Amino acid sequence: MSIEDELRQVEADLERLKAENQDMRNQVRDQGVIDQFETATMISLADQQAEQIAELEQRREALRRKVEEG
Repeated sequence: MSIEDELRQVEADLERLKAENQDMRNQVRDQGVIDQFETATMISLADQQAEQIAELEQRREALRRKVEEG
C-alpha cells in the first residue's frame, strides 16, 4: 500500500469514527434520564473513541509530511 493509499484510508477511518462518536454522544444527550451505568459506559466508549481519533489524526499528519517530502 502506498503512502497516499494509507493516507486516504486514515482519512476515511477518521471521518467514520468522528461520525460514530458524535452519534454516540448525541444518544447520551438525547436519552435524558437513563440507567447511570449505561450512561457511564457510553461516555467511556465515546472517550476511548476520541482517543483513537486523536491517534489517527497524528498518523494522518505524519503521512501528509511523508507525502510532501516524497
